[in-house]
Amino acid sequence: MVSDLGRRAERATEIDAVLSRDFRLLVNGELVPAAGGGTFAVVDPFTQATIATVPDAGVDDVDAAVAAADASRREWRAVPALERARLVLELAEVVEAHGEELALLETLDVGSPISNSRNDVRIAVAQMRMYAGFALEMKGQTIPGAGPLHLTVREPVGVVAKIFPFNHPLMFACRVAAPLVAGNACVIKPPEAGPLSSLRLGELARDIFPPGVLNVVVGDGPTVPDRLVRHPTVRRIGFIGSEPTGRAIQRAAAESGVKHVTLELGGKNAMVVFDDADPDEAAAGAVAGMNFTWAGQSCGSTSRLLLQSRIHNAVVERVAALVDGIRLGDPLEEDTEQGTMVHRAAQRKALDYVRIATEEGGTVVAGRNRADHDLPAAATFVSPTVITGVTPESRLGQEEVFGPVLAVTPFTDETEAVRIANGVAYGLTASVWTRDLDRAFRVVEQLEAGHTWINGSALHFPNVPYGGAKASGVGGKEECLEELLSYTEEKVINVMVRR
Repeated sequence: MVSDLGRRAERATEIDAVLSRDFRLLVNGELVPAAGGGTFAVVDPFTQATIATVPDAGVDDVDAAVAAADASRREWRAVPALERARLVLELAEVVEAHGEELALLETLDVGSPISNSRNDVRIAVAQMRMYAGFALEMKGQTIPGAGPLHLTVREPVGVVAKIFPFNHPLMFACRVAAPLVAGNACVIKPPEAGPLSSLRLGELARDIFPPGVLNVVVGDGPTVPDRLVRHPTVRRIGFIGSEPTGRAIQRAAAESGVKHVTLELGGKNAMVVFDDADPDEAAAGAVAGMNFTWAGQSCGSTSRLLLQSRIHNAVVERVAALVDGIRLGDPLEEDTEQGTMVHRAAQRKALDYVRIATEEGGTVVAGRNRADHDLPAAATFVSPTVITGVTPESRLGQEEVFGPVLAVTPFTDETEAVRIANGVAYGLTASVWTRDLDRAFRVVEQLEAGHTWINGSALHFPNVPYGGAKASGVGGKEECLEELLSYTEEKVINVMVRR
C-alpha cells in the first residue's frame, strides 16, 4: 500500500512494481521459498506499513545453501581468475543498470534517504569493479634457500559466509565480490531488518554465476546466522555488525570448528578538535562525521566530539546551528537530509540515551522536537541531537548509541584529549583537527583506532584499508586488496631440485 504523501504518490506505480515481486532465497541457482514455508513481514519505517513478505529460512535452508556452495567450490576455484573477475564485472553492470530499483527498495526497506541509497549503489558498483581488478594480484612469493626452491601460492578457502547489517545492505552484499574473485563459493545472510535489496541482488545474480557459487538466505531471528556460523563446512566467516553479536559469532565459530573469522564491529569514535582549528571547518566536519544522513546509524560515526576548552563554545554554537538545520522528511523526497531509524526498537534506544544523558547532567543544545518537522506520528524518526557536558565516564560517553546523538566533551590539553579518546572499549575511527601538523601526527600515533583522519571525517577511499582495533574488530581490513587476500590461504611448496 502506498502513502498519499508527496513523492510516494508520484512514484506509486514504480513503488508497487518493485514491491510486487515474489522475494525468494537463492539456493543452488534456484529462487526458492523457505523449506518450511514460513515468511516474515518487512515494514516500511516511515509509514509502518507492511511492504513485503520474505522467506523465513531455517536450518534446512542454511544446510542446503552450504551444501550447494560446497558442491560448486571445486569447479569454481578451477575457473581462471580473470574469468571469475569477468563474471563479477557482469554483476556490477547488472546492479548499475538496476540501480534506481535497488535504491528504491533499500529506501523503502530501511528508511535511508533516496540520495544515500543511490550513492550506496554507486559505491557497490565501484567496489565490485575494484575487486575484479585485483584478480591478478593474488600473488605468492619465492623464498631464497640453499638448494630447494621455496614458493607460495594463494588458494581459495572454500565455503565463505558473509553476514552484514541493515545500514548499507546492498553495498555490503555486493562485497561478496571479494571472496568470489578469490575463488570461493559463498552464502550471504542479509539483515532481517533490511533484506529486500539483497534478495533482489540474488535474483539478478542467479544467471551470472554457476549454481551454488552464490547463495542468499535470510531468516527472522538468530537461527540462520547461528547455523551458518556453526556449520562444519563453513571455513571462513566475514561479519559486520554490533560488538555483542560479533562476540557471539566468535564463540559459536570456536565451538564448532577452527574457522577464520573477521569482524568489523561498533564504535564510540572520537573527533578531537584543538583550539587552533578553524571553528567553521571543525563544525562541518563534526556534522559530516556523525553521518546524520543515515540517522547516525553508522559504526564509523565520530559520535564523541572532544573540544579544547578555548574553542568549545564557538564550535558547539556552529554545530548546533548546522544540526538544527538538517531536514528530516520522507526518505523518498529528494531534499530529505535525514531519514528514519530502521525500526521502532532502534528509535527507542536512541531516545533512551538522550534521556539518560540528561539525567547524568548533559544538556541538549540541538535536537528539535519532531513535531517541528511536521512528520507522520508513526514514522521512526529521532531528531539529530547534540548534548554538551557529557563526561567521559558517563553512559553516553562510553556506549554506542547507533543513532543521531552527538556527545560533546571538553578537554584542556593534548594528554587529556588522548586519554579521553582512548578511554572506551572501541577503536574503529578517530579524527584530529589542528593546524599543527606535528601535533596531528603525534596525537594520531597515540590514538587506539584503526581508521583515522587528520582535518577530515566520514570519508572512505578506494583501496584504503578500513577496520578497527580493540572491540571494534579483528582479523583484517576491508574495502581493499587485503580484504580480497583474506579470502585466500597461502600454501607453501618446497621443490627439491635434483642436481
